[in-house]
Amino acid sequence: MKFTFVGDRGDPALTRTAEGLRNVFTRHGHQYVDDPDDPALRLVFNFIDPAKPRPYRRKAKAVFVVSIALVDQRPENVLRQAYPLLVRSLANLCLYLVREGDHVATYFVTLEQGYYRIPEREGDRYFEYIYERLHPLASSQLVIDNEFQPDLPRELWEGDSLTRQLSEAGKRLDALNLLPAPFPIHEMVDARDLRHIERLYGIGGLSYGNLSVRKDRPRFWMSASGVDKSNMKAVGRDILMVKGFDPERNVMLLSVPPNVTPRRVSVDAIEHWMIYTEHPQVGAIVHVHAWMEDISSTTINYPCGTIQLAQAVADVVRQAPDPARAVVGLKNHGLTITGPTLHDIFNRLEEGFIRQVPMS
Repeated sequence: MKFTFVGDRGDPALTRTAEGLRNVFTRHGHQYVDDPDDPALRLVFNFIDPAKPRPYRRKAKAVFVVSIALVDQRPENVLRQAYPLLVRSLANLCLYLVREGDHVATYFVTLEQGYYRIPEREGDRYFEYIYERLHPLASSQLVIDNEFQPDLPRELWEGDSLTRQLSEAGKRLDALNLLPAPFPIHEMVDARDLRHIERLYGIGGLSYGNLSVRKDRPRFWMSASGVDKSNMKAVGRDILMVKGFDPERNVMLLSVPPNVTPRRVSVDAIEHWMIYTEHPQVGAIVHVHAWMEDISSTTINYPCGTIQLAQAVADVVRQAPDPARAVVGLKNHGLTITGPTLHDIFNRLEEGFIRQVPMS
């Protein structure tokens, strides 16, 4: 994997950070390059000014960007101060460094609006720990491309009883306060950067959570990316029919009505597809940013929309006593819940959940 640095590393603390990162990644067989436009780049460390963060505009969606910001005192709310830096710098992850006396504390801040502090370690042990956390994320493979095929049967152009169930389920999530407001990304990045995000990922905003319901053996209805889950109505725009996955092209296949400009399906479509394909008894899946006690969990917080996250979740579902009614914790992220029906899932959700996802 090729990696590089961009941005100002003149502060001694940032110089040490860059040297340590370069050494640990090189020691593990990765190649440092000076050219930030190298087409083979997979990982970019962007050292940003917290007062005026400059984005690194990646050339391909496969590039993983880590923004690194250094501040002189710990804010009252790390997430409130660091998350806008993550968004404005167009990064996948932010390393938020805080001077505390004669040392620097390190926080990981994630796109899922979570953060956690890195345990204190000295020298190489500190950078090895960061490497162990970063490498699986940076080397993961996104599955977010969609192919829209205008072959949805006419009788489904206005939806069916299942799309109405999905719409009602979205309202129930809202009533349970499990739908945080879509992140106002348009208020935090300028028009040029927003166009860049849309071009790379086909999204115009960040929202959290998704849900789906099986139509038949190969197909399922699923919420669209970035849609308000409490107000899903239009087929092709708010709710989409997923009919397959092309592994050779890494593309989700969607069946849409003709003469509709569709939205992309949720980035977690690959995860739902894997579960439905392996477990015919699963009739519905809900993903929320919440937690439950005493559940099995994935061990690595892979990014949303990656095949590695999908496989990790599928592995935990497979090991559940009843895969058709599994509750899977996604590390530093949330829950994926399977059920024979959406009604069954919500009955279990309403029995009790923890609103705050534990971070570690």
